[in-house]
Amino acid sequence: MSDQPLFSFRNPWFGASVGITGAIVVLAALAGLIWLPLAQPDLKLSGVWDAICSAAGVPRAAPQTASQRPDFKTSGVIVTSEMLTRPDQVSIGRGATLAQRCAICHGPQGVSDANSPNLAGQFAAVTYKELNDFKSGARVNAIMSPFAANMSNQDMLDLAAYYAFLPRVPSNHLNADLATPQIVTTGAPMRNIAPCGSCHGDIDNKAGSPWLGGQSAIYIKAQLKAFASDIRRNDISQQMRNVARQMTAEEIDEVANYYEAQP
Repeated sequence: MSDQPLFSFRNPWFGASVGITGAIVVLAALAGLIWLPLAQPDLKLSGVWDAICSAAGVPRAAPQTASQRPDFKTSGVIVTSEMLTRPDQVSIGRGATLAQRCAICHGPQGVSDANSPNLAGQFAAVTYKELNDFKSGARVNAIMSPFAANMSNQDMLDLAAYYAFLPRVPSNHLNADLATPQIVTTGAPMRNIAPCGSCHGDIDNKAGSPWLGGQSAIYIKAQLKAFASDIRRNDISQQMRNVARQMTAEEIDEVANYYEAQP
């Protein structure tokens, strides 16, 4: 038996095994950290070091690219929780005079019989934002767009203050016994749908979100379908479009009928 140490480079077998293992490690590193990253056609890398960082999971600086702007007008209104929460009595009076032109669609007291939205008791920030969006073109409607085109900012503030001042009137379809749809109370987490009530008042109210109780089911359905099909695009950060796209036709019907039956 040889007296030569087993784990010694003087042992040819040990030296050969270490050399082969080292070669495999180097080849694997070259393949995994450089060759494979550079071989991906959809991964843009600036060099070898960038490829190594990418393979190792190290965050890389984002490439400097020109920001992409939407090819349509977006809402320019910034909504806060304190927006228009201190009504001015003079503004409310002026709004009452201006609202006479709105009565044919929205009713003399802000309650519509024409499947237009009920504005009585609506949050002032909501009415103000929508009028601004109609004026700027962020939201388009054959009737409202030309109507809002010549309105001044003060006109919009006055109308918003007046309608917010009016009391909410119970719906003609009031039904307190109608069961609350699940999507209103809990949403659909697996489809990334938050509860409707978390923004629209049943659970909480988010700044800029309209009160939906008593609104026409026909109107609500039309707006949800418009958001889902990208026809209406004045929701900030696509909040409503992202929700409406995930909703089923049955859920849209349930939500519309439920809110129409609420006070």
